[in-house]
Amino acid sequence: MDMRSAFLRVALSVTTALSVGFSPVVLAAGTHRTGTPHADRHPRHTLPVPQKHHASGPYVSRDAETVAVVARHPPRGAVETVSQKMLAEAPAGTNPMKVMAQLPGITFQSGDGQGLDTWSTQVFMHGFQQQEIGMTLDGMPLGEMTYRNYNGLNPIMAISSENVARIDVSQSAGAESMAASNNLGGGLSYVSMTPSDKMGGTVAAGFGSYSTYHTFLRFESGKLNSSGTKFFTSYMRNDSGMWKGYGEQFMQQVNAKLVQPIGHDSSISAFFDWSDLHQNTYPDISPQIISRVGYGLSSYENGRNSGYIAAVNAANGIYPGKVGTLDDPTDAAYYDGSTNTVDTFGGIKADLRLAERLTWNTTAYGHGERNQTSWATPYFPSPTGSPVSELMKEPEIRRFGIVSALHYDIARNHIGAGVWYENNSYMSPMNAYAQPAVVNGVVQGKVHDPLTQWRDPFAQIFNQNYNTNTFTAFVQDTYNVLPNLALHFGFKSLLSTTNVGDGYLNQEYYGAGAAVTSGESLTVAKPFLPHISADWHFLQDHELYFDISENARTYAESGYKLSNSPFAVSQTAYDDTKSSIRPETAWTYAIGYRYTGKLLAATVYAYRTNYNNRLQQITEGPVVNPISAVSNVGGVTMNGVDAGLTLTPFRGFALTNSVSYNHGVYDQNLVSGATVYATKGQQVVNYPRFMYKGRVSYEWRGMTAYADGSYTGTRNYSYTGDVRSPGYWLTNVGIQYSFGNMKRYSRSLGAIKNLTVAFNGSNLTNKRYVSTMGQNGNPADIASGALTDQSMQIGAPRMFFGSVRADF
Repeated sequence: MDMRSAFLRVALSVTTALSVGFSPVVLAAGTHRTGTPHADRHPRHTLPVPQKHHASGPYVSRDAETVAVVARHPPRGAVETVSQKMLAEAPAGTNPMKVMAQLPGITFQSGDGQGLDTWSTQVFMHGFQQQEIGMTLDGMPLGEMTYRNYNGLNPIMAISSENVARIDVSQSAGAESMAASNNLGGGLSYVSMTPSDKMGGTVAAGFGSYSTYHTFLRFESGKLNSSGTKFFTSYMRNDSGMWKGYGEQFMQQVNAKLVQPIGHDSSISAFFDWSDLHQNTYPDISPQIISRVGYGLSSYENGRNSGYIAAVNAANGIYPGKVGTLDDPTDAAYYDGSTNTVDTFGGIKADLRLAERLTWNTTAYGHGERNQTSWATPYFPSPTGSPVSELMKEPEIRRFGIVSALHYDIARNHIGAGVWYENNSYMSPMNAYAQPAVVNGVVQGKVHDPLTQWRDPFAQIFNQNYNTNTFTAFVQDTYNVLPNLALHFGFKSLLSTTNVGDGYLNQEYYGAGAAVTSGESLTVAKPFLPHISADWHFLQDHELYFDISENARTYAESGYKLSNSPFAVSQTAYDDTKSSIRPETAWTYAIGYRYTGKLLAATVYAYRTNYNNRLQQITEGPVVNPISAVSNVGGVTMNGVDAGLTLTPFRGFALTNSVSYNHGVYDQNLVSGATVYATKGQQVVNYPRFMYKGRVSYEWRGMTAYADGSYTGTRNYSYTGDVRSPGYWLTNVGIQYSFGNMKRYSRSLGAIKNLTVAFNGSNLTNKRYVSTMGQNGNPADIASGALTDQSMQIGAPRMFFGSVRADF
């Protein structure tokens, strides 16, 4: 089969611009053998694809290698692909999720321009937040994407953006084969780049507003011997100043990947990641802070003793400027907030062809993380006499697991079955560290730098240990009824048990009589979570599909009052709610139509989700030690539709528009104690009902240019909807030029195979807007503190970026 035929055969499996949903296309036999060197060697029972030019756009990669690897994945519902080409058009070092947010139905929020601030990062897909979206890298589970992750790591800390080959985005209830226990709202499957057959490398440097610098180096070994052994190793460094206040956000990372082919149809590969992240964090704000003080309120830290003295004065009731006009001026700003995280992650994978139609894929992986996240508090004085101390959460993760699956092709059936097991040990201590006293306006000693290692705490505040064993199994079959009609059926079984060890809670901080949940365990057992779908290609350019699936989420884990974990409450609160706590589950029904023509591409994707037993953290009261409960808020019903249109009137030009509508509302009123909150019929918090996204792009020879604009609608901040964040527009532009092989310009530059320069601008209108919401939980209504509750982040202002990249 020649390259043109192979390309056209999989063309419809690539999402056109703004198409939402990739139905289970019947793939060539063996194409599900991810990583196998010759996976397309024996094609049979493939869907016919029209032999004609297809529309291009921001979601269609023209790179033949990128398109080819898309077809190596089994059918798994509504899937779109974000290619390396799309990632490369963003500013250097940008979080791939920020690029992914160009897709309909997805929002990405962050307080910084590159999307790397882990405290403020927030992702939603069709009403589901990031903790309810499964994530993997080369099949290895990344766990829940949360700040202070308890069972995994943020994808940016697992792989550098330049090493991501693609992201497969499943916006239905997620594939049954995914190694995840939280993919209620879909899944993100990161795939790392394969080492090159030829020796070479990449050197890239980026720069931008607010002292942003990015460096990336990658060495490719090429084939080292006749068996085809090859590897790459890379180093990434990203350093950026804060756009408001004082501080920096620094990250460095090492990746390596080794591939050892075995014969023509099998291989063994290994992936390694080490990341080191040190970030000052932007302070949380409230609606009242925005209205009375403004968007620019920052921490007191300014790199000098005067910043610490201002924080001490605030703790003593002396507030600067307009801060004193707030109802809660003490909590308006603290001295500092920081994140220090080191991860080591990796695994070994075997892709083995046991027979002509039988393959076996197995991955063993491990992960360790050490974390220090801090903030200065005016409520727990230091033994030095200072009213300010540093509270430090110091969680650690130790987990290991194995993912294994068999795939067998017989007649018109493509059958798969597999298992995933993981043991995760999570420790969540919290300690207090001393800061120096201030006497007569003079600091008595050295103020501790929050981005360095902290040692010798003067008090233990909290500690709790968790141990979780998770097991899943799946069976699936895709049946080719006709060459252009495929039916898919599969199911997953889930069993997970979390044991909570004896905990410690400092009553001097939390109050007398408080007792943490200890010696408890919860089990989630779901033996049958089905997934059914069908895909029909009819006429020449038309496709119709549907997808139905159920999924479940295991219980979260975290420190006291930090999340919607049923363990993150007092023993009394746990005893009161444990009889009503049930695992969250979701049924999603989706149907879609797609037209792919030469001059235009159009798509409509409609879905309904019944989300049951939704667990929410309800906060009430002051920032320090608020009343926090985890409640079953009942069901959520979401009905939504995405529609997109891409026009390609001439070669290289694409004009894309999409709209997304999500009517996601609570089915019942929220009851907390004796209080009933009128949440029934209210839009779910933090996610807009309406979104619009538009993009115009043009490619000519080595140049690529784009401009995009997006509108994010009103979002509920409180559960009752009496406090909302207004909608906003954002506009971005970018242009890059690839010079190609530099030998054409000078023989002395012949070693440079390609040189690319790029320039990007974000938030061109310098819009001030609320980005992330609910990072500290959401208030119930105004009466319970919605105007003063500090659980918002401000989006980054206008920023510009440039980069130079050379490939050797």
